[in-house]
Amino acid sequence: MCKHILNVQASIRAPCCKQWFDCAECHGEASDHPLRKTNEMVFGCKKCKKVFRKDMEHFEEEDEYCPHCDNKYIVEAKTPQMAISVEGHDERMGERFEKDMRLKEDNLKTVFDGNADISHRMG
Repeated sequence: MCKHILNVQASIRAPCCKQWFDCAECHGEASDHPLRKTNEMVFGCKKCKKVFRKDMEHFEEEDEYCPHCDNKYIVEAKTPQMAISVEGHDERMGERFEKDMRLKEDNLKTVFDGNADISHRMG
C-alpha cells in the first residue's frame, strides 16, 4: 500500500534491485541506492494481478491500459493532503443535526408486504 499516491493502479519493478514498488518514492525510502532509469519497464496490474512490459521510448496513448484487463493504470496521481474541516451543517440531514424523534416517519408500504394496498404506486 503506497502512502504517497492513493490511487495506484500498477506496481513497478525496479530495474536496479528487481523488487516491486508502488512509486519511485517508495523505492527511495526502502532502499539505499537511487532508482536506475531504463527504457523498458515492468508493470504489475493491481486489478488482474498480471505482469507486462512496456517500452517507454515508444509509449503511446493506448499503452496507458493493461494489455490483459484494459485497466487504465496511467492516471493522475491523488496524493494525501492535510486538511482542516469544520463539522457542522450536513446537506444530507437537511437543517437538523440529529434525528428528531417528534417528527412522524412516513411508513411506506412495499411490494414485499402481501397484505399492503399499493395500487396507488403502481403505474
